[in-house]
Amino acid sequence: MRRRLKERLSADLRQNELTNIYNSFDIVGDIAILKIDKHDSTTAQVVAKQVIAVHGSVKTVLAQRGPVAGAFRVRNLTLLAGENKTTTRHRESGCTFTVDVQKCYFSPRLSHERLRIARLVKKGEAVVNMFAGVGCFSILIAKTAPESKVYSIDVNPSAVRFMVENVRINRVYGKVIPILGDSKEIISAQLQHQADRVLMPLPERALDYLPYAVQALKPSGGWIHFYDFQHAAGLEDPLEKTKRKVAKKLDSLSLRYSFEFSRVVRSIGPNWYQTVLDISMDEAPSKF
Repeated sequence: MRRRLKERLSADLRQNELTNIYNSFDIVGDIAILKIDKHDSTTAQVVAKQVIAVHGSVKTVLAQRGPVAGAFRVRNLTLLAGENKTTTRHRESGCTFTVDVQKCYFSPRLSHERLRIARLVKKGEAVVNMFAGVGCFSILIAKTAPESKVYSIDVNPSAVRFMVENVRINRVYGKVIPILGDSKEIISAQLQHQADRVLMPLPERALDYLPYAVQALKPSGGWIHFYDFQHAAGLEDPLEKTKRKVAKKLDSLSLRYSFEFSRVVRSIGPNWYQTVLDISMDEAPSKF
């Protein structure tokens, strides 16, 4: 579809504009989101009309002007073409997710990572998802891993409301437990030493919340999936930079651990990357 879109736009846009458009839009359900420079209103209108023409299932095209921002990780969106709406249903890996793309964070670009993590979860595991959003990681785990239970936490009331709806849609009652609140407070009050595995899919806060992820693990230890944003220019390795940062934090807590797997999840800009570490923790201390 993107190749066809590029071909349709080649008569109207310069090559550099085509490249930017190719790399800067997402489709969530029947909504397309274009990342458009605030000065490119004419370009945006041209692209929006062609997106609807090329992709028959897209009913709405929205412009995102600026980065995901704020405590709730939301986008500033304006209508470019089609139906005036921000709520949709997105299908992925056999699951259906209802989301308001203006009120909740959602990225279709993490679909491979969500499935990768779900396939790692063993039968009967307890999982704490510290930054669950509308429940995508959590629900996919519940559908994939028999007898698992996921404590699915988010601080955004809108995200938790949609998470509750997504639990209903995907019929994972009792397997995904939606919890509204700050994950460090929820873990300290309710979930210490409960988890075999902890997910931290919020790179902006993961390092500060890492001690609470450790607290959530059972005394025998377990797994932490740590996500990061990392700048790496020239010969720098974004994975090694993430490892050094996390090692410094865990060493300061006198913990035993090993980095069992790492990967670049995606590029997020020139010399910027989202990375993930799968960390095996030998044991979780009773307190720091």
